[in-house]
Amino acid sequence: MEMLLMGACLSLFGLAVTCLAFGAATRTEEPSAVEAKPAVAKAAAASPARFFVSPAIIPMAEHAQVPIEALLLQIESHVRLEQAAAESFLQTPTPALLHCKTISPLVN
Repeated sequence: MEMLLMGACLSLFGLAVTCLAFGAATRTEEPSAVEAKPAVAKAAAASPARFFVSPAIIPMAEHAQVPIEALLLQIESHVRLEQAAAESFLQTPTPALLHCKTISPLVN
């Protein structure tokens, strides 16, 4: 019984803290405070909203670029290895084959 009462008291305390935090987060400014700062409100209204900021463009070094042919060869070999693994599983399905890692350097 004591443990039930302790749980109920802690639940009520948590609810009170949550209500206080929610009240503080949703509180609006006083009307007198809004009237005291009309210049700030006008400046904020005049500036355009920038919710989506354009992403920063990071230039890549010339030596860091990989030729597209090399990437295509890696993808083709990965696909061939995955198809071979699937065919071997279909021939003899075992849990070990289902959960083993492939030898492909690309992780799927």
